[in-house]
Amino acid sequence: MNFDTPPDRRGTDSNKWTRYPADVLPLWVADMDFPVAPAITDALRQRLNHPIFGYAATQNSLRQRIVATMKARYDWNITPADIVMLPGVEPGFNMALKAFLLPGDYVGLQTPAYPPMLRSPSYWGLQRRDIWLTPGEDGSWAMDEATWNTQLRGCKALLFCNPHNPTGKVYSRAELERIAHICKKENTLIISDEIHCDLVYDGHKHTPIAALSSEIGQRCITLMAASKSYNIAGLKTAFAIITDPELRACFENSRVGMVDSVNIFGLIATEAAYAHGEEWLTELKTYLQQNRDLLVNRLHQEVPGIRVHAPQSTFLAWLDCSQLGLPTHPYDYFLNTANIALSNGADFHETATQNFVRINFGCARSTLSQALDRLISSVHARS
Repeated sequence: MNFDTPPDRRGTDSNKWTRYPADVLPLWVADMDFPVAPAITDALRQRLNHPIFGYAATQNSLRQRIVATMKARYDWNITPADIVMLPGVEPGFNMALKAFLLPGDYVGLQTPAYPPMLRSPSYWGLQRRDIWLTPGEDGSWAMDEATWNTQLRGCKALLFCNPHNPTGKVYSRAELERIAHICKKENTLIISDEIHCDLVYDGHKHTPIAALSSEIGQRCITLMAASKSYNIAGLKTAFAIITDPELRACFENSRVGMVDSVNIFGLIATEAAYAHGEEWLTELKTYLQQNRDLLVNRLHQEVPGIRVHAPQSTFLAWLDCSQLGLPTHPYDYFLNTANIALSNGADFHETATQNFVRINFGCARSTLSQALDRLISSVHARS
């Protein structure tokens, strides 16, 4: 697959490419610029041969494909009945908060957190407990067990994100076991967003927290999708894996007419991705890791005032611009001086991320290089 020459997305109603003027390079929302795997487009074209696009029902072949994928990739044994199809991960964690918590309850949340997750407790009158991820000198985001113990005390739920957005941290099995132990002690439900689970680098391995043991799985709602890995987010298809029947029934009941069924093309694309997209995904991860290395190395060498830890996963990097002493927020500064649109760090926490931006390196290397040239020049122009 040639990831170096993606199609021009202007004029395609792309949110990423229409929000800013044409001279701005958009490296903000978590949306890659690569063509999807040919197997996916082939499956969609075949379905388009039939002229009726009515309501769709999830077929057993898709459920079986998800079961097989969980086993092959994560050695996780689930059944087709454990799967609840959803139009997105965001509706999934909001459904879970509504179903299992009451106004005033406490929910633990990793911070910084991507904006839809950060905002979600407030929709249901919940009190948020922040569990801060703090970077270590070795470039990792080590788990502070004391903080987890303190902040989860009395929490009815943990809104978990692994791999983590925006830092790209992948939790080790040992870390997940410690988190699960704390949640068991506090009788805390685990709502785990694992949408970036397939995009891990450097030999890291993703472990679904629910897969640690059947006992832990009984208190977990795991949210996944092919959308980020295979660049099909616009087809609005995701799924929850809930192995406890009572928990699953309560979760389903929280739809209450607001969370609808899944797009017929999303179902087809998801099954094609898991059935025939493995080679494409392997090539994509190699390309993304090379993009990540380019990004991190250039910033370390040419703008040491920007602190960045190489993300272990995702196609997103979290940039700490605190040492630059910019006259405005880095989001505004780089937009106005370099014509680069990044994600505003202030959106990932109300008070503590004012000097951060998130950059999306899921793009052609030439685009990333051009954006880095602009960013670096805009910083050096101040010296």
